[in-house]
Amino acid sequence: MNKGCLLFLLLFFYAFSLSDVIAKNASEQRSVLEKTTEILLINQVTLVDPDGDKQTTIANILIKNGLLELISQDDLHDESVTQLIDAQQGVLLGTLEPGKAPNFLVLSKNPHKDFTVLLDTKKFAVLAVHNGKVVKNTIKIIPVATPLAIEQPKPKAKRSTWLAYSPPSFILPSSYKNRKWTLYKGKHFSTLFTGVVAFDRQAWINQNDESKLQVGDLDEFDGSDIRAFRFGVAGTLNFDKPWFYSVSAATATFDQGFNSDNDDSLNFLDWRLDIPTFSGLTLSIGKQKEPISMERLMGLVHLPMQERSVAADTLLPSRNIGAVISGQALDKHMSWAGGVFNNWLDTDNSFGDNATQVVGRVTWLPYLSEDEHELVHLGFGARFSNTQTDIRFSSFPEFYNSPDFIDSGTFSASDSHTYSIEASWRKGPLWLSSEYTENNIDAPERGNPTLSGYYLSAALSLTGEMRDYNKRNGTFAPLPVSQSVQQGGIGSWELTSRWSVFDGNDAQLNSGETDIFSVGLFWWLNPKFNISANYRWINLQRCSLLIDTCAFEDGNLKGKSNGINLRLMLML
Repeated sequence: MNKGCLLFLLLFFYAFSLSDVIAKNASEQRSVLEKTTEILLINQVTLVDPDGDKQTTIANILIKNGLLELISQDDLHDESVTQLIDAQQGVLLGTLEPGKAPNFLVLSKNPHKDFTVLLDTKKFAVLAVHNGKVVKNTIKIIPVATPLAIEQPKPKAKRSTWLAYSPPSFILPSSYKNRKWTLYKGKHFSTLFTGVVAFDRQAWINQNDESKLQVGDLDEFDGSDIRAFRFGVAGTLNFDKPWFYSVSAATATFDQGFNSDNDDSLNFLDWRLDIPTFSGLTLSIGKQKEPISMERLMGLVHLPMQERSVAADTLLPSRNIGAVISGQALDKHMSWAGGVFNNWLDTDNSFGDNATQVVGRVTWLPYLSEDEHELVHLGFGARFSNTQTDIRFSSFPEFYNSPDFIDSGTFSASDSHTYSIEASWRKGPLWLSSEYTENNIDAPERGNPTLSGYYLSAALSLTGEMRDYNKRNGTFAPLPVSQSVQQGGIGSWELTSRWSVFDGNDAQLNSGETDIFSVGLFWWLNPKFNISANYRWINLQRCSLLIDTCAFEDGNLKGKSNGINLRLMLML
């Protein structure tokens, strides 16, 4: 068995057993340290936008020793809670700032809809908290030791969702005192300004002589660089059924894809309009991600590795121009999407001279536990392209600051068929995922080659957080931060690994064959600030890109290299 594959399997079984150990140790530590701690949990509180937006969010509030600890839509109840109150979806009026003593009322009616509620708060206030202490309560307190507190079914929190198949990232605000400076809400439209900047420090550790013949001396790529700067706007057009829009641009774009030669110049990643239609379906028009591959659809900043797998970057495009229709079925246990694309607006060709693609994806949850703590995800995607222009498949070795390790060169093809198969299992803080992608190319001059690749990935939250699952498009949410460093916590820590393989040597095409084993460590200090490290071991079989030689065993050079990349990332 390949040593890298064996190492991956050992890490998988270690992570599986470690997840239970972490959960058990965390529980034991809480029970010891918090025996004398007063922890108040107020469930099912309705949060209304301070500007009077009709949208509401139901959340749970945790107050520890009189200070606001956490606002979350997740179930926060455990054995450390000393007092539990069910607010019964009463409306909160007041201020919530993490780390400070909260002051608020919970009203039985929404004052944004009925102003007279504010004229008689004595009548409508069912709960009052002053300086973190309950000073009035007409709601029954649930004894935390009773079966009612532990087993009582609670209505699920209503989460605000983005209509599109590939949504931007939004974070539930924890303070309702001041409106975010990046957000504008008006009568006819709203706008949220977003941005992210990433700084990389990369070092190649080792490289054998055959690797140097293949791709050159990698020491030349050591150093620091701005990985990317991305910015954009997203918001709503406030019709009876709001339309959603998003526009984003980037330098040194995060998203690389096959047939792409993006450099440090400014590139528009998205310009898209999402329109609600009939029966809960959504029509998305513009430049957007194609509906194929979970790894492609998830935002790179929220993946369990700094870069996507070599197969995804080589075989699947980053963005394309077209229209996508998407929806859900089987009580939201299934999602589906299909679209037609042609990127003629980004080229000098006419519509007819450019390739047209038909893309679709379907996902299914064959198993979802009652508390949604454990699930199994399956997905299938297909893509057809009637190739009209020359194509090229190339990719770096999952390190951005490096030369291409995979490169087919440019060649002609009539059409291509791409297939993607996905499987994931998540249980609490442990998430295992895999994908297989294959591209069958109709190119007689190259012997009709088939290019393929796959990855196996394991991610374990060392601090116990669980990635949520987005049923609308069958992807996983970013790792949440239970307690940021600003709140006196340690943030969220995630240990990850990935084994990725790509075979680009088939028929008369010698693009390169590679296998890469990676380990990563991610530290989210808060939901906007992340520090990470990725280490990779890379094997490459291919001819030299520098000299005309393949005079080695099996007709290919066998290059070996390894390196590390550190990344600091900040989001608005």
